[in-house]
Amino acid sequence: MQKEVEYSLAIKTKYPEQVVIAIARDKNGKANPVTLGWTMIASGSPPMMAIGVAKKHYSVEAINHSKCFTIAFPSAQMAEAALFFGSKSGRDIDKFAEFDCPTEPAKEIDSVLLTDAVANFECTLETQIPTGDHFVFIGKIVRSHMNTESKQRLYTIGPNHKLGPAS
Repeated sequence: MQKEVEYSLAIKTKYPEQVVIAIARDKNGKANPVTLGWTMIASGSPPMMAIGVAKKHYSVEAINHSKCFTIAFPSAQMAEAALFFGSKSGRDIDKFAEFDCPTEPAKEIDSVLLTDAVANFECTLETQIPTGDHFVFIGKIVRSHMNTESKQRLYTIGPNHKLGPAS
């Protein structure tokens, strides 16, 4: 049986929630990572993924400039990086210069891959949809990468940015 409740109460049942780190180069060529919880597969053929980015985030400018982005599935060991990338603005700092997070060049797009991530997906921007206070960016996956080591994926497992592997 279901009972009607406020959205703010019901949405708390969403955990564990996916975490991704999206990366796009800004107009100055700086790779800017941002941690996001809103992501999904948008198409199987051709493969596409979508990310939801708050309209006020600097990453919106970076994605619109570069027309491409990386979506990384961070490993559980990357929790500190995910918190840092999600709490600082690329307008103010170079996040990769401020936080030691190994990267390697993307193969087909002008971006970087996160070396310690479980997987990385190189995406070209297909479309952008305004959705209230966010934009949904849909990217066509042009290259996929998987870590050579077995790693657990990072999730938000509870409110107030509680991160860890899903149990």
